[in-house]
Amino acid sequence: MTRKFKEEAVIIRQEEIANDIYSMWLHTDQIAESAQAGQFVGVYCRDGSRFLPRPISICEIDREDQAIRIVYRVAGKGTDEFSYMRTGMPLYVIGPLGNGYPKRTEKAFLIGGGIGIPPLLQLAKELDCEKEIILGYQNRQVFLSDQFEQYGNVHIATQDGSLGVSGNVLDVIRDKQLEANVIYACGPMPMLQALKRYAQEKEIECWISLEERMACGVGACLGCVCKSVHKDEHTHVNNKRICTEGPVFDAREVEIG
Repeated sequence: MTRKFKEEAVIIRQEEIANDIYSMWLHTDQIAESAQAGQFVGVYCRDGSRFLPRPISICEIDREDQAIRIVYRVAGKGTDEFSYMRTGMPLYVIGPLGNGYPKRTEKAFLIGGGIGIPPLLQLAKELDCEKEIILGYQNRQVFLSDQFEQYGNVHIATQDGSLGVSGNVLDVIRDKQLEANVIYACGPMPMLQALKRYAQEKEIECWISLEERMACGVGACLGCVCKSVHKDEHTHVNNKRICTEGPVFDAREVEIG
């Protein structure tokens, strides 16, 4: 298991890259050295009334400069507080947390939906294979797509049909008749459920990253469990802790509908 660190990181830079979507680079002394694609960090608010850290996926890792990038949506008071922070400000962070994506060498689909897109960027950089990258957005407010273009063939779907293929990520696969041997995905639950069914039909490997509200983020509180096919070694029931056994799972191992 990856060793976790709690440290005072320093904001290198921050910018709004779409409506209420922010990109923040953080200098860390230790987290960047051991972080893996698909893992996340817990970011602590400076406001002491908000005690628990906010779980945010790691978007990019710069080991040479000891930095990580997080991309988050303003969804509550905690992330709203982060959005007002500026270069040079300190921020306590714990991580890296959870398990990342395994790296295969077969042709891959990298499929992200909404705020589930950012954690796939580091994976796209690290995978040594042919990649079809499918990104799903609500509308023309896209983000990160230009950076993904450096690492594979990028296809865009928008729910309102304003850009790319009209519809969802599976509509892109069908419309362009794309094929791959393994799926890596992160996004809303309906998307992951559909991809699990697609992978079963095609008999291909599928790795999904689950999102869930978390409290401790380190597996102690059992507040972020999902149903699993096999019994968990910690609880001895058919549960998996998303913060520790996940957030990345073999889709065959979890019951998500």
